[in-house]
Amino acid sequence: MTKLFYIGFISFSLLLMTFVYPTQSFSAEGIKKEKLTVLLDWFVNPDHGPLFIALENGYFSDLNLEVELIAPSDPNDPPKLVAAGQAEIAVSYQPQLYLQSAAGLPLKRFGTLISTPLNTLLTLADGPVKSISDLKGRKIGVSVAGFEEALLGSMLNKYGLKLSDVTLINVNFSLSPSLLSGQVDAVMGAYRNFELNQLKIEGHKGHAFYPEEEGVPPYDELIFIANTDITDNKILRLFIDSIEKATQFIINHPKQSWEIFIKNRPELNNQLNKLAWFDTLPRFALRPAALDTARYLRFSKFMRSQDLIKSEINIEEYAIELVH
Repeated sequence: MTKLFYIGFISFSLLLMTFVYPTQSFSAEGIKKEKLTVLLDWFVNPDHGPLFIALENGYFSDLNLEVELIAPSDPNDPPKLVAAGQAEIAVSYQPQLYLQSAAGLPLKRFGTLISTPLNTLLTLADGPVKSISDLKGRKIGVSVAGFEEALLGSMLNKYGLKLSDVTLINVNFSLSPSLLSGQVDAVMGAYRNFELNQLKIEGHKGHAFYPEEEGVPPYDELIFIANTDITDNKILRLFIDSIEKATQFIINHPKQSWEIFIKNRPELNNQLNKLAWFDTLPRFALRPAALDTARYLRFSKFMRSQDLIKSEINIEEYAIELVH
């Protein structure tokens, strides 16, 4: 996803307190509420729909949770801040979870927000690339070294190609513009719910190659992580229960939920976000607390095969399924 629709961020200086354990406040009725700070992975966008519907519809409050949602000034910060005990929850990525665990960060996945990949290899439908095999000798735009290159390499390998058969260009998150300008022939890292719609708005049709159809094991795009010190805390289960209720509401009432999402965020009310909202609906995890152990282990093997981690890690160290 690009930075084309940047929204002003709340400074993390507001967070520089210690939250190793959730704090408490009291409602006007004197009912004790548990305070949770949730750090988003990126600026506010439709990927975060269940969080904001849970907030606006009062699902958090119904379970005596006082939840603050904060967008990061630096997308790399949320996991580090949670690991340091400066926030309770962060939205992160399953592939990054293995790297964080390998680096020794005390983090565990306890829920899923988006249960399918969003990443794609994107080309123009009327361009010369009709198959991944057509990429030989061509330029491909990337924004994040490491994982995106591993995805691309795996997809190329299925067609007998290697990374050395293409030229990688750092487009610094300017994915759609670099494709439309002809700077590159394809871009890796384009989100299927955003960049395809961005091209449509610009009057162009894109063609997406999906990693999970081209040799890459499926994975969760967005997950909820917490410090290992609090993953046995019951309020995380209450949080996930609220997310599940919000997701069910979104699926049952897509148009109404869109209106709720933008009501207090007029800056999000644009064509791109509206298209993305409806394209994201089938991607939300209907059972956000559920952990598919075999799926996570399978992706761990993929990360190891791509030399992104030195060895496979015991799943108990980085993922948990909460119970009531």
